Amino acid sequence: MRIHSLAAATVVALAVVASGCDNNKLPTVNNNPNAPTTVPPTTLFTNGVQTAVGNWLGSGYDLRNIELIVQQLAENQYIGNDQYKGVGPGGANTNWQSAYQNDLEDLQVVVRQGKAANDASLWAPALIMQQWEYGYLTDSWGDVPYSQALQGDSASAVLAPAYDPQQQIYQGFFTNLASAVTALASSTTSTLGAADPIYSGNKTEWQRFANSLRARDAMRIVNADPGTASTQLSAAFAAPGGVFKSNADNAQLDWPGDNIFNNPWAVNFSSRDDDRMSKTLIDTLNHYNDPRVTVYAMPAAATGNYAGQPNGLTNATAVAYSDSASRPGAIFYPGPVAYGTGNYGGSGGKQPSYLMTYAEVLFIQAEAAERSMGGLIPAQAAGFYTQGITASMNQWGITSTATINAYLAQPQVAYQGGVAGLKQIALQKWIALFSDGGEAWFEWRRTCIPKLVPAQVAIFSYVPRRFEYPTSELSANNGQVQVAATRMGGDNNNTLTWWDKPSAAPTCQ
Repeated sequence: MRIHSLAAATVVALAVVASGCDNNKLPTVNNNPNAPTTVPPTTLFTNGVQTAVGNWLGSGYDLRNIELIVQQLAENQYIGNDQYKGVGPGGANTNWQSAYQNDLEDLQVVVRQGKAANDASLWAPALIMQQWEYGYLTDSWGDVPYSQALQGDSASAVLAPAYDPQQQIYQGFFTNLASAVTALASSTTSTLGAADPIYSGNKTEWQRFANSLRARDAMRIVNADPGTASTQLSAAFAAPGGVFKSNADNAQLDWPGDNIFNNPWAVNFSSRDDDRMSKTLIDTLNHYNDPRVTVYAMPAAATGNYAGQPNGLTNATAVAYSDSASRPGAIFYPGPVAYGTGNYGGSGGKQPSYLMTYAEVLFIQAEAAERSMGGLIPAQAAGFYTQGITASMNQWGITSTATINAYLAQPQVAYQGGVAGLKQIALQKWIALFSDGGEAWFEWRRTCIPKLVPAQVAIFSYVPRRFEYPTSELSANNGQVQVAATRMGGDNNNTLTWWDKPSAAPTCQ
């Protein structure tokens, strides 16, 4: 958001020049006009949203780390993260620091200023975005700073925040999302407008996003606390605004594609050619004759077929898949690339980043129905399931009714009900979540679907279930880290966080 900052600095500078002969201005002569001490909350909101989305749906955490763990992508060069080396203390340290020092802090200032002005149209969207981002933090690490976070500049000056137990963090999600929705329902202002890159200040859409996010969070904890999960699902479905009702409601950031603010995947692909489709995802798409394969992937250069690369190879064996495995789809590429292999469609800079989609909501409703939760019944599950698949197809540009119906009519796709149906829902959600590796990973941990085999050449023999706490925290807040690690059962990659209970998941049995 440098453009906004420079514009504000210019205004301040002109004001200083104009008042140069006013003795009343002498006490402020040492104020730096190029470093304003306050920033408009609308500017902070735009910046906080953009950096948060780039942090969790961009090239570091998502594209070059979690997408590999959950076996939607694979690396054919620089294969360390494909061998699980990116889940150690240094692996996502930058993402942790960016969240707490930049994204969440910007949004916290917006919340503070919005509440001071009694303007829910300002603070409620910022609070909702914070809950979305905290979801990635707690689901990646487990217990994290939440109730005492972002208070370093407060009167209490909390510089070593405690780590909240994950169960309490989720209770905070439900409380905060509900309060934001209620406040928006009675708000008479509309402050964000064009400063809101998600919904342009539309309060009803923010309510639907908050309620949909509440439903996601409720289903996330279903194996740990099914009673609360069902209660929160019912509340989310019935709250003002409801949940997403079509793809038009999707929470997405439409990148300008102006070579300043481009989709982070496209930025990566403009200069790097080391990502290939994972064999796990491509084999799944091919097995089900899934038309999304033509969007998610490009035909392999050597064969013209859609093929994937096994995860976690050595450098010597991985590089052999450069031409025999598919690259990610052309829609993710920005145009001409540095390595000279073509422009692949050229629109990737504008490709949206999806924070949450209508398809995901429908799969949540399908699972809730099959489990008789949230006021839904099993007879409704099949309808939500087929609508979820259709919504995902449409989201990715597949709109032919004949094509979608042919896919749905296959015996292996047609809804089966019971535990088999729950497995179908989980698999379709994993497919639909392509490009959001974090959510796909969290759902795999919750459902055990698909059945992932650990990477072939990895630093340990299991698929990681959490990150180790980052180096910055081990250095600056080690006392609180140790309290949290002891409470969770150890700071290692196979520790189960509070909601991660495969023994209680019917789809894991």
